Amino acid sequence: MTNEKITETIQKITAAYNCSPLEGMLSYEIKRYQTEGATDKQIVLNPNEAQKKEIKSMEFAVHEVYAMDVFVTTGSGKMKEANLSTTVHKRSDETYLLKMKASRAFFSEVSKRFTLMPFSLRAFEDEKKAKMGLKECVTHELLHPYPVQQDSDGKPVAQFKYTVLVVPNGNIRINGGLFDTSLFKSEHQIEDKEVVALLAQSANRKAGGKKKKKKAKSAAEELKSKPPPKISVDKFFLMMNFYWIGIYFKKKKKKVLCVDTT
Repeated sequence: MTNEKITETIQKITAAYNCSPLEGMLSYEIKRYQTEGATDKQIVLNPNEAQKKEIKSMEFAVHEVYAMDVFVTTGSGKMKEANLSTTVHKRSDETYLLKMKASRAFFSEVSKRFTLMPFSLRAFEDEKKAKMGLKECVTHELLHPYPVQQDSDGKPVAQFKYTVLVVPNGNIRINGGLFDTSLFKSEHQIEDKEVVALLAQSANRKAGGKKKKKKAKSAAEELKSKPPPKISVDKFFLMMNFYWIGIYFKKKKKKVLCVDTT
């Protein structure tokens, strides 16, 4: 399975429901303290011409982890920046000696609490004070903002975000809300048999847990069915000696504790 195949499959599913993926949105491999800009393993939705040349074709490997971020709209799929201020930022690798005391205090807290990971201003106890320090950090590119995007036609956009583990016995989704299809009815449906078969597969991690429980249960039953190990007479008497010695010292200890020292 390749990243290009996933892009193609998402395109088929959205087209079947008369929708479009938002152009250029990325899903990507994640590692500790690593975000989308630090990996070449990316899956692009509805790629533009530049991305078709830049994004490399790659295959998935066992034990990799991917952040899937799927945006779907009933509009054209073209994006534009909304006229809204963002509250989400991420630290960069740039260095600069900040002038304002509020900026230095704010950036120090960001570095300690979030390192290189994105954060929201809502995470700060005093949001107004955080905004005071934010401006200088953004101006000198110590922090990069995540701009608010919208469909260029102003149509609704649905987001499906979750994390996937690539494991030997299949892919496992470890977070993200489950989508209950029984709650929705559509006049459209998927006709592609390959896609229908793919969507019928489970990515629920509980399935793997049940298998492990069954294995553990069968191992316990097998242990019970085995006859007890044979012990020689000498070994048996040696074990009994240790047993009685233990009881002797235990009783002696109790007697000592009961002595009246007054």
